[in-house]
Amino acid sequence: MTPASLSPPPDDLVVDVHGLRKTYGDRTVVDDLDLQVRAGEVVGLIGANGAGKTTTVECLQGLRRPDGGTVRVLGLDPHRDTQRLRAMVGSQLQDSALPDRLRVGEAVALFARERSGRGEELLERFGLQHRRRSAFATLSGGERQRLFLVLALLDRPRLVVLDELTQGLDPAARREVWGAVARLRDEGTTVLLVTHEIEEAEALCGRVVAMRAGRVLDTGTPAELVARHAGQVRVSFTLPAAVDVAGLAALPGVTGVERAGGTVTVSGRRTTVAHTGAWLVRRGDVPTDLDVQTASLEAALLHLLEDAA
Repeated sequence: MTPASLSPPPDDLVVDVHGLRKTYGDRTVVDDLDLQVRAGEVVGLIGANGAGKTTTVECLQGLRRPDGGTVRVLGLDPHRDTQRLRAMVGSQLQDSALPDRLRVGEAVALFARERSGRGEELLERFGLQHRRRSAFATLSGGERQRLFLVLALLDRPRLVVLDELTQGLDPAARREVWGAVARLRDEGTTVLLVTHEIEEAEALCGRVVAMRAGRVLDTGTPAELVARHAGQVRVSFTLPAAVDVAGLAALPGVTGVERAGGTVTVSGRRTTVAHTGAWLVRRGDVPTDLDVQTASLEAALLHLLEDAA
């Protein structure tokens, strides 16, 4: 039986990690980490630099030997079964690079294990077919990252690992690469994405794992983490001092009302925005300086990091 034809592990578990530990001398980089990724999921590892995200995915690919715990990818041990996994896992790592003079088409031919025409199909799909004769050095940042995606997908992997895919790209190139990853997500490809770009995680991931100092702080959908750790929204506006705002405190979802001079700030759950707006409309005079500060995944991560410090 060839590696590509192996049956999926029980209950579609692609990544199954328990108690992963990795140290360098007296420094612990990954500390008792648990991680599960199921088929078709796009899971993001988020956290500040040095959180242990890259070391974790390197252990998953057999590039680092764990010092403790168990690691299984598609039911295999990455360190012992590295060659068998190589055909089933596609990756783009932080330090990915190609020789400057290597042409796009040559890179595809070099990395493809099978000669099925899939390279041409992927170049067209990711908008690089017109660049197949171009040297790597002449590609833009967005084009280079799309090429790395093509190379990662050549052998129809069952798991794709992407590490800081858009680091250093300008906003336009970043959005370009996001679109390519979103296509993978929509096609049901299993993706493990390492990023410290919180907007990227919100845009692409169905589930995120927040890490600090090699440990998992919390995991869930972006909305779940926001609700648990940054669920408050704030609605601020100016009202004349004579206006009674006592009724705002009784609105559904409101947890607090503050008044500083002429500025009123209403805090509460997301539904607070709608109820506060309706209250203002009933008054018949909606303030022109109405400002809404919504809860975000970035705020949730900062709250988690502060609590863990």
